[in-house]
Amino acid sequence: MATQVTHDIRVSVKATYSEEQSDPKVGRFLFSYRIRIENRSGRTVQLLRRHWHIVDSLSGPREVKGPGVVGETPVLTPGEQFTYSSFCDLRSGFGRMSGTYRMRHTDDDSAFDVAIPSFDLVYPIAGN
Repeated sequence: MATQVTHDIRVSVKATYSEEQSDPKVGRFLFSYRIRIENRSGRTVQLLRRHWHIVDSLSGPREVKGPGVVGETPVLTPGEQFTYSSFCDLRSGFGRMSGTYRMRHTDDDSAFDVAIPSFDLVYPIAGN
């Protein structure tokens, strides 16, 4: 599990290869990932946007930007956490993801970025 803390917001990621959704013969490798966002600060925050950097060893880098995560813009009070799952498809069995969340303090509307730790996407057999 990869973990990083920025501005007292802790982001943890665990990625898993999804064998049932993948087809290596045609270059489709699907990885699911589970993210936990914990507010360790003394202020209420809201997640506004996501910005992903995705690297696939067989294709060029790509970016994914958009509002919220999985259709939500969660508000986290001090000590609260939010967990969600999503996925990424690659053409190869080797990749990496990292990124940022754009967040805001709800009391004064000040915005800030929180790092999403870099994590590897590796086809299990290829890792041996």
